[in-house]
Amino acid sequence: MWTDLLLQGAIILVTIFMFLAMHDIPKKIFTKIRYRNRADFQAKRHFVLGAQLLAQARSSKSRSSTASLAQKAESEADKAISLDPKDAASYILKALALDLQGFKTSALDSLDVALSPLASKSLTDKERGDALFKRAELQMSMNRRNSRVDSAIGDLTKAVELSGDNAKVFCLLGDCYEMKKMKAEARAAFEKALKVEPTSTVARAAIDRLDS
Repeated sequence: MWTDLLLQGAIILVTIFMFLAMHDIPKKIFTKIRYRNRADFQAKRHFVLGAQLLAQARSSKSRSSTASLAQKAESEADKAISLDPKDAASYILKALALDLQGFKTSALDSLDVALSPLASKSLTDKERGDALFKRAELQMSMNRRNSRVDSAIGDLTKAVELSGDNAKVFCLLGDCYEMKKMKAEARAAFEKALKVEPTSTVARAAIDRLDS
């Protein structure tokens, strides 16, 4: 009986192996994995190069050089995105490069993609918090209508929940509350900024302004 079962099992395994071999499935699987690994490597290479270019652009004292380097950083981010469209970091890199070129609306669009459910899974809580802060900062720099302020407050509230160690986040949140005439909330935000960064002159000046 056991001999028959083992024989049947061996026949089944041979049949499965022959089926896979006939359809070239092992080779297809290997090729797909190899391509995936290669694509990931290439995407990371373009991202690192783009990040280096962005750093150079920020430190450049020449306006034309800054624009040129930021444009190149954007191009590298696009290449990384084409290879790995689910990696939020590349969209954030693109947003920062666009912002440096003055294209705030396009930068905001790129951050929206980075913070979408599909892409944001690749971010840590701190990275997501930083991206939310940047999006709020862009919103406020573009237009200070009530809708923009409310949207920024929403992003900043989530940002402090994810990572509450950035005084700039609390300061911007305080600014937003102050614009909406919510002085108590604004003061609380600036006080939290001082707890994170006791030497923050921005937070101290804001509290003095609110108390005057």
